[in-house]
Amino acid sequence: MKNIKTLDNRLENGLKNHLLVAMPSLEDGFFERTVIYVCEHNTEGAMGIVINLPSTMTFQELISQADEHAIVEDNKSQQIVLCGGPMHQDRGFILHESQAGWSSSVALTPAIMVTTSKDILAVIGNDLGPGKALIALGHAGWEPGQLEQELQENVWLTVEADDDLLFNTPVHSKWRAAVNKLGVDVWQLTQEIGHA
Repeated sequence: MKNIKTLDNRLENGLKNHLLVAMPSLEDGFFERTVIYVCEHNTEGAMGIVINLPSTMTFQELISQADEHAIVEDNKSQQIVLCGGPMHQDRGFILHESQAGWSSSVALTPAIMVTTSKDILAVIGNDLGPGKALIALGHAGWEPGQLEQELQENVWLTVEADDDLLFNTPVHSKWRAAVNKLGVDVWQLTQEIGHA
């Protein structure tokens, strides 16, 4: 369990650019078997985007609502729009690979940016936009100390995020891929296991 043993160090530095991986015992209707990319984590709380829960909307449907004149290439039109979390489901959050020229995008790492601005939607559908992007409606949020408490209660496992899992792994395979990054058999984990 090499990736779990440094949890205390991660909490000191925050879990930004980490994944929260739902334990198998989490049977919450929304968060069951979810993987959440943590965009922000500090003394004021945490915010993340679920990266493996499809919504019922396609990118073509979303872009049509935002801009009826937008042109979307065929290979992008059926891109999955994710249900990013139970909060603010009327707002879009776009995780994308870094690309210069987007003043409304905030760099989370040198390789990953996030934006809530609609202007990028028009170019995600064609070759002018970032090559890799996840589009989500809503986000997950935690009040100060809430995520730390959930980690103490073994609701989540944590692992450092990587571009391949974020952008290249199919949605239905992300939970298993995140578990595999931990180097453990998640089905042998119990609610009582501690973070060494």
